[in-house]
Amino acid sequence: MIARLIPVNGGQPILITRDVSVVGRKSDLCDIQIDKNSISKIHCVIIKTDGLLFVRDLCSTNGTRVNGQKITRGALLPGDELSLASMKFEVELSGDPKEEDEEVAEANQRTEMLTAFNLELDVEEERLDSDSGSEMKLASE
Repeated sequence: MIARLIPVNGGQPILITRDVSVVGRKSDLCDIQIDKNSISKIHCVIIKTDGLLFVRDLCSTNGTRVNGQKITRGALLPGDELSLASMKFEVELSGDPKEEDEEVAEANQRTEMLTAFNLELDVEEERLDSDSGSEMKLASE
């Protein structure tokens, strides 16, 4: 599953790559750093599992909200608005990692097949070239 937090007021989307991500202002403590004074040093934790995101506030000073409701913990669905203090994000979830892995495996298999085919094609061309050469010899003899 690919999970992103898209800033409502514009800006660079935040890609959530880990199954458990600590979000906050302090870079050496957090997986996702948001450099804003209203964000606590360790603000919340986001958990990615089974096609869902869960969020838990870590006793932040300015709170965590989902769709305007202050929460201590809750689920995040696609299109939900997650507010960390004064920062607002839209939750975006897409894809199934197993499907993506299967697609990558199929693409690799197709590539391998094409590579093998090209190698066989080259071998066939060499055989034809060598046959043509022998026919030329026969024709000249």
